[in-house]
Amino acid sequence: MLKIGLQLYTLREQLEEDFEGTLRQVAAMGYAGVEFFNYFGRSAGEVKALLDETGLVAVGAHRPYQALLNDTEAEIAYNKAIGNRRLIIPFLSEEERDWAAVIANLKIIGERVKAQGSQLLYHNHDFELLERYEEQTAFDAIYAGVPADVLQVEMDTCWVHHAGYDPVAYMAAYAGRLPLIHLKDMKKNPDGTAETVVLGEGEVDLPSILSAAETHGVEWAVVEQDFCSRSPLESVRDSMAWLKGYAGNEGQIRG
Repeated sequence: MLKIGLQLYTLREQLEEDFEGTLRQVAAMGYAGVEFFNYFGRSAGEVKALLDETGLVAVGAHRPYQALLNDTEAEIAYNKAIGNRRLIIPFLSEEERDWAAVIANLKIIGERVKAQGSQLLYHNHDFELLERYEEQTAFDAIYAGVPADVLQVEMDTCWVHHAGYDPVAYMAAYAGRLPLIHLKDMKKNPDGTAETVVLGEGEVDLPSILSAAETHGVEWAVVEQDFCSRSPLESVRDSMAWLKGYAGNEGQIRG
């Protein structure tokens, strides 16, 4: 059964103001887990105690590429202490997008992480599908160049859609290597720009993505909204309400 988590970046301002209270609200909404990106000065012991109190699972942690490359052991140790074994590279700056170097470094980081009983994943935006390396998209080149036992996929299905590709087809292509997906929605504005919106309020074919996630053995669908036009807490609550409606009508998910 597909489990539903929340990428906490959506609530970054609320976490800055009240880390503990915000996580308690996330749990009360029905999310089963959270994906970290920052610990807001809390020790691993403090974070673990809060997870134990709320019942939230640490789904994974987005950690900077350079931190995972240069301070791997400390990153692994902190996350093992909070009960998380998935370390995820969330983004590469333009200066970091030397794809040959990235692939070589992902092998190094991934082997270190694997040796500690943890797992390295890579989270995409659209640029990995728009840029090319060795006659492939950079996205495909990364996973062709790094073995599956060293690097797993966290596919941001909305960014795949935004880049002009079919998320369902991409999920099928990476079945068996895809424990996590990011689930988000977006709509295009008349001026050609796009904005992220509450699940079900945009153009992304979320039911097909959720069905594919169930088919291909995805463990967690992680809700994220990069920017919210209304209160972020209200937005993630409304996204969970949409998911509960989906589950009640046709899906098999667990919040």
